[in-house]
Amino acid sequence: MFHRLEAVEERYEELGRLLSDPAVIADVSKLRQYAKEQSDLGDTVNAYREYKRVVAELQESRTMLGERLDEEMRDLVKQEIGELTEREAKLSDDLMVLLLPKDRNDDRNVIVEIRGAAGGDEAALFAATLFRMYSRYADREGWKVDLIDANQTDIGGFKEVVFSIAGKGAYSKLKYESGAHRVQRVPSTESGGRIHTSTATVAVLPEVEEVEVEIHDKDLRVDTFCSTGPGGQSVNTTQSAVRITHIPTGIVVSCQDEKSQLKNRDKAMRVLRARVYEKFQLEQQQEYAEQRKSAVGTGDRSERIRTYNFPQSRVTDHRIGLTLHRLESVLEGDLDEILNSLITAEQAAMLQQAGDLA
Repeated sequence: MFHRLEAVEERYEELGRLLSDPAVIADVSKLRQYAKEQSDLGDTVNAYREYKRVVAELQESRTMLGERLDEEMRDLVKQEIGELTEREAKLSDDLMVLLLPKDRNDDRNVIVEIRGAAGGDEAALFAATLFRMYSRYADREGWKVDLIDANQTDIGGFKEVVFSIAGKGAYSKLKYESGAHRVQRVPSTESGGRIHTSTATVAVLPEVEEVEVEIHDKDLRVDTFCSTGPGGQSVNTTQSAVRITHIPTGIVVSCQDEKSQLKNRDKAMRVLRARVYEKFQLEQQQEYAEQRKSAVGTGDRSERIRTYNFPQSRVTDHRIGLTLHRLESVLEGDLDEILNSLITAEQAAMLQQAGDLA
């Protein structure tokens, strides 16, 4: 581990020298690349330098303990050794986590797709509840939510809703939300008071730049149509809504949120790039997908990951066996405890795997 940390620190210092090089400063692309790389290494380097400082102080304190000291001073040195030992162990654990392979998509914005699944109108209402939950969570994080497309029902639910969330590290946290979400509650339309079970699926895709995914115009079929509202009624008479089909993969994306056909096309292309990127990434990274499966699941939409039980005010994440009895606050966007637990579980699984390989 320490050989790797020394190499990271050397690279960090080298990047500092490069960033002050006039030739690099004149090259905007290289300047941005080196600045990001140095920023990414910053936490690891700072933790390693703190670790080295603590180890040096610990050695100094142990040396003092071997000297002739009065009882009071000896007790103080022993106390300091105990505190420094705890700090050393904590920093060592932190450094192991910091050295784990990073998901290259973690810093990206995301495209989120929520669809009502089993349960008819109740599933559509649950999809709307999830959309509100993620919107509230984004607000807490200071992220921006942008609606891309929505197929709304007459009673305020969503058969499907697609939106983007822009913010630092959005994918690093929200990637764990892909899968089937289950709700257990008494529908407002149910006179007998029976608990119904419904599901909605969530897909979280990293948003990618145009240069990262090569999509040729000749591979696209673009159709336009009038935007529709709840129940399928037309909400305008212009052909502003856009449907784009990527012929090589068969992926179809629609957008009708904007009144401008051009804006709808731009939004639809953002979603299309994300879906094409996801398809190619999954095909190329089957091994990585299998590694993640052991920790927090595959991220497949059909995999049930969480249950929201209204009668018991309970939320259970089935991947890590976490149960919280504060459903209302979770639906208000208080997702930190769940997401942080999922991150910790994945890191633990990766550390275990690294230990097995060693």
